[in-house]
Amino acid sequence: MLKGILSISGHPGLFKMISQGKSSIIVESYEDGKRMPAYATSKISALEDIAIFTEETEVPLETIFKSIFDKENGQPCISHKSQDADIRKYFETILPDYDKNRVYVSDMKKVLSWYNQLIKHNLLVFNEETEEKPVEAEIEAEVTEKD
Repeated sequence: MLKGILSISGHPGLFKMISQGKSSIIVESYEDGKRMPAYATSKISALEDIAIFTEETEVPLETIFKSIFDKENGQPCISHKSQDADIRKYFETILPDYDKNRVYVSDMKKVLSWYNQLIKHNLLVFNEETEEKPVEAEIEAEVTEKD
C-alpha cells in the first residue's frame, strides 16, 4: 500500500517516483502534481521502510496508519498543527507503548500529516481479503500438487 510513496526532507508533502536519472530521481508531488528532481544529497525516505520505536520493538508505519484509520473510521485525524500535548495524547491512543525517549513530537507530527495527506488523495486502502487470498491460493496449489 505504501510502496513507491516517498518523503523528501526539506520538501513538504509526499511524492511518487516517476523515473530515474543519472544523478537524481524524478518525483511528482501528490499535492500539486508538479515534478522535480530529487538528488542523492536529499534525504529520501520510502514510507514503507519507516517504523516507529516502541518499548520492545519497532512498529511499521502501515500498522500505525491502520490504527489511525480504524480509530477515525477512514476519516482524517487531528491536524499536525495541533498543540504538542494534544498530539502526544492522540499518539498514545493509537500506539500506547511508543518509546517516549526516542519518538519526538516532530515525528508524531510527520505521521499525522502523512496520514491526512494519504487519506486526502485516497491512497490508504486496507483490504484484509486481498491479503488472505494469496495464502489460500498457495494452500490450494500445494493440495493440487500432492494429488
